[in-house]
Amino acid sequence: MSRKLVLIPTLIAATAAFAATASADESWRQKQIDAEQAREARAIEQGRYNGELTRREYRGLLSEQARISEMERKAKSDGYVSRHEYREINQAQANASKHINSETHDGQSSFWRKWLYRHRY
Repeated sequence: MSRKLVLIPTLIAATAAFAATASADESWRQKQIDAEQAREARAIEQGRYNGELTRREYRGLLSEQARISEMERKAKSDGYVSRHEYREINQAQANASKHINSETHDGQSSFWRKWLYRHRY
């Protein structure tokens, strides 16, 4: 009889601890996704501002970001981002980051924006 009385509160405490850990893990995933999206958006805007991106490159990168945002929205729609969904979004963000880097360093530039950037001050 005494074992049951001790076992039930222990089981409840363990379940609560597990739920809190899972919630913290999910929160961390969402923060990571959002932080990477913000970093990529800043890199795209900086590349456009200083003329490293042409209009076509800029639009292509923005559409890629929109697709990733849609993946994120679908993943968060049930209130939980699973590990599988996180890995898919993280891989898409890694690919987008490579695309941003290659487009900003490919030697193509927007002449007018590059001229404005150099002559702003």
